[in-house]
Amino acid sequence: MAQMPTGGVRARAPLRLGLAGGGTDLSPFCDEFGGYVMNATVSLYAYVHLEPNPRGRLIFDAAEQGRRFETEASPSVSIDEGTLLHCGVYNRIVREFNNNEPLPLSIRTTVDVPAGSGMGGSSTLVVALVEAFRHYLRLPLGEYDVARLAFEIEREELTIAGGKQDQYAAAFGGFNFMEFYDNKRVIINPLRMRPSTIQELEASLVLYYTGRSRSSAQVIESQQSQLAERNQISLEAMTALKREALEMKEALLKGRLDLIAETMARGWKAKKQTSSSVSNAEIDRILGLALASGGLAGKVSGAGGGGFVSIIANPSERYRVINALRNEPGQLLPVVFTNEGACSWRQIL
Repeated sequence: MAQMPTGGVRARAPLRLGLAGGGTDLSPFCDEFGGYVMNATVSLYAYVHLEPNPRGRLIFDAAEQGRRFETEASPSVSIDEGTLLHCGVYNRIVREFNNNEPLPLSIRTTVDVPAGSGMGGSSTLVVALVEAFRHYLRLPLGEYDVARLAFEIEREELTIAGGKQDQYAAAFGGFNFMEFYDNKRVIINPLRMRPSTIQELEASLVLYYTGRSRSSAQVIESQQSQLAERNQISLEAMTALKREALEMKEALLKGRLDLIAETMARGWKAKKQTSSSVSNAEIDRILGLALASGGLAGKVSGAGGGGFVSIIANPSERYRVINALRNEPGQLLPVVFTNEGACSWRQIL
């Protein structure tokens, strides 16, 4: 059984912005053909506040969902739908790393974006929870271990549909070109980006929350179904997305904003061919408005169907896109990238 500290710990993990190749990390495509994804983490986070509970209770307070779960601390807890992720992480950690000895804890979580935003919030929260337990129990886990453990908990044990990129983005942080293969083999290639390229991207990107959250599982299940049925249009679209990830990596390393925009536009066109649920009339309207106001390209972040839309524009024209979207009912956010992945520390306050 791991040695536990007497105080509490905090952890956070960054959300990611998908740049190219999203969807090719899904099975069965990546298992058979290999998947490539290019993404980057931004300064928006999932937070975990974990501390011992002196009354022998186990409390999960999911502030981002407005849900709370409390029970007697035990080796395994029944899955509560409101705190599904918390229960799943607790059960796996206690079983694998604490010799099935119960952990009386109070755990509070928050996420900087709404659920269903398309920025990998749920998976990032799982990574942050695993990271908090890693610190609390002093577990010898590296970034690959944390990401794979989070993937297995969310995708295999809790059977929530989705790919693999979110967990690895949250664990590693930064700009990463990711490779996904069969048998859960993943290779993370951090990009050595010039600071000026990152600054140019931050000055070029607009992030717009549509105000409409969506269940990524429904979109992903539709995509997986078409892949399993060997739908030719879907397979060709996935192959195109994989190619765009390679081209996006090259464009980023060369610092070519024009090529980044062109690749994003081609990727969005391919993404819409993977499932009819990826876009809708409102998303098309918002993207059309942004492009008519000076945007060079745009796409939905994540599986699609709602959540955040990212638009790229010439930095000197970006204000026109912002002004056009400011009158819409959604929310505008700045894009600030971070190279830091999941981290944890002892509570001070």
